[in-house]
Amino acid sequence: MKGTAVVVLTLLGLSMLFSLTACVSEEKAVESGTRDLPATDYRPVWLSDEPLIIVGNWDTAPIFRIRKGGNPAWHEEDYAREHTEEAVQKLKELGVTMAVIHFYKGFGLAAEREQLEDAKKLAALCKKHGIRVGVYVGSTVGYETFLLEKPEAEEWFLPDYMGQPVHYGGTQTFRKRVFFMHPGYVDYMKQVLKIAVEELQADLIHFDNTSLRARRPAFHHPLAKDYFKTYLKEKYAPEELNKRLGLSDVSFVEPPIHEAPLSTIDDPLFQEWTDFRCQQLTDFYAEMAHFIRSLNPEVAVENNPHSGCSGLNTMWEQGIDYPRLLAHTDIVWTEEGNEAGITENGILLSKIRSYKQATILKNKVFTYTGDSLIQLAEAMTFNRGCMGMVGGVLAGYELSETRLTHGFDNPYTWGGEDTGFELTQRKKDYIDFYRKNFDYYRDVETVSEVAVLHTFATMAFNNGRPYQSVYLFEQALIQNHVPFDIIFDDHLADLSRYRVLVLADQEALSNRQLDQIRAFVARGGGLVATEHTSLYTELRQRRRDFGLSELFQVKPSRWQARGRAPEPVPEAELVRRVVGEGKVVYIPEIIPAIKKPTPAPMTSEYWKLPLNAQELIDSVAWAAGGTLSLEAQAGPTTVLEVLQQQESGTLLLHMINYDSLNTSLVENVGISLRVPTGLEIEQVMLLSPDLEASEVIPHRILETESDETRVAFTVPRLETYNLVVLRPLQSGRL
Repeated sequence: MKGTAVVVLTLLGLSMLFSLTACVSEEKAVESGTRDLPATDYRPVWLSDEPLIIVGNWDTAPIFRIRKGGNPAWHEEDYAREHTEEAVQKLKELGVTMAVIHFYKGFGLAAEREQLEDAKKLAALCKKHGIRVGVYVGSTVGYETFLLEKPEAEEWFLPDYMGQPVHYGGTQTFRKRVFFMHPGYVDYMKQVLKIAVEELQADLIHFDNTSLRARRPAFHHPLAKDYFKTYLKEKYAPEELNKRLGLSDVSFVEPPIHEAPLSTIDDPLFQEWTDFRCQQLTDFYAEMAHFIRSLNPEVAVENNPHSGCSGLNTMWEQGIDYPRLLAHTDIVWTEEGNEAGITENGILLSKIRSYKQATILKNKVFTYTGDSLIQLAEAMTFNRGCMGMVGGVLAGYELSETRLTHGFDNPYTWGGEDTGFELTQRKKDYIDFYRKNFDYYRDVETVSEVAVLHTFATMAFNNGRPYQSVYLFEQALIQNHVPFDIIFDDHLADLSRYRVLVLADQEALSNRQLDQIRAFVARGGGLVATEHTSLYTELRQRRRDFGLSELFQVKPSRWQARGRAPEPVPEAELVRRVVGEGKVVYIPEIIPAIKKPTPAPMTSEYWKLPLNAQELIDSVAWAAGGTLSLEAQAGPTTVLEVLQQQESGTLLLHMINYDSLNTSLVENVGISLRVPTGLEIEQVMLLSPDLEASEVIPHRILETESDETRVAFTVPRLETYNLVVLRPLQSGRL
């Protein structure tokens, strides 16, 4: 009882703290709309203690389905069935732990009152059966009904932009977009959230369509224009403005109107506008998150920026800077596609980058995972305690009946859209395996000796070679079994856990970042840099020489004025240098197998392994001291990830056969893995939902010339997914 009292008092204290912070932030709100709220450090306790296996039905409410049209005659029958105890019980049998249900679509609280009552009943049924509840909150306004409730909201809507109304998209013209930082809209959304937390007792708030809020048209709202001018005035003194923009008075500055694809973002106003939109979007979700936590700090906050780490310049296109945005969330959606597997021309598709991005930013990922076992395996491997969305709210029926029995219409059987009766049975095997062995999926950290840097200035202001080079280098690491982390600007402050830093055409670096990189090398770190790395400042101004010229010992190509062809790569050979205690590799070019058009997004059709992939891997190994922590005798369609549990020191090797739909079995995979100092491996055990039982694998301990200890073993078979557990003789950690 004493422990319970302490927890209650602690949560009460946190709630009071969040309430105070929210109140102060509201009073502090300035003309620019900036809230400047601190990042979220507290995480709901249950998020780390329980497996997250989710289903959803957020687009099934009749008010939306009827207005949208295109429905079968039985859609209301499906809706009624979703709200029955039988449907919830079947989800429980499937192993589901959370349902993200319909709640607020944006037609107005008055118009959605009836469906709100349905949501309350469904939430209560889920809670009764031990299933947590997430609730959907939309980003658009169904103005035809909403204005009947709140006519003054007319001023929230975005004005016509370049002659086109700003709607949701496609034919859904009844869904208008608003300037999300309008004080009236912010206040209204807090009313909505208060109902979700207090009346539905939601465990999670799902904010949808984040990717649409801060697109360029949104910032032609009159209030957004005013905020932008104030932002510039507060960021720069008049003399600084004159140096930055060539003017000291921004009274007549307008947000830029530009829709054509851009190769580089060189106009300083475009650059400032990009940063401003990213900050405004972050501020909105920061304020929402702090308000939610002021009501109940155990409610998780999740939003949907849509694109993940998929090759799109989200900063310019969507106003989304993931490191800033995810500082205020617990979970992030990706709807990028890139469903796990191998394409006809041999490209390995995955969401690995999005998972790695979320992990380094302390978030879990929601995404659709129920259409193949490879998707489930990918989430089990790279996500943190979350299998993703395995189906719709009616998914449990398919354990005993085929879909044809009912003709389920729910569009969010996604994560089960193509699920047949047989796949649902196998999906349950994976869910049962995950839940049974969940202790191996919690309290883990990556064992990555390589970090791949994505700087804001590089990735926000150049859509060309940097995206191509970063993604191809990462693809080479993925398909050559090199564990790595994706890191961002702030992570340069502490690189102590990494042996190698990869700068794949990271052209725009500040002087401070250059000093941080030099210090890493001076301490004995390995650096692998390519192409134009360090040739530009953080404002994308070209330097006379590489900022890291003393490390590369290479001269850049001759500078040429803007408007001409993209800057050519230097005419140089590969450089390998020992610099003090560190090692430096400079690679003049990452050679694509399929070249990306310069302004085009680096989407997955260009992810074929680069022609000099082996050169990249050899360079990383050399910079690491000659060997890598993981060596595997496996082909490029087998992907491996190494994790370590923090308390026990247990090492975990995840293995996925991305070609399992074509290659049913991979046999006799030889593994050599560096053992962290102070750890002694006692047993190697193979677990898999594809095997009838676990088995102990013989292993050998190897002593190397460099005094490191390695463990070697052979994994006899891999169908789709394996988990290899390396148990230590005594607890330890990296």
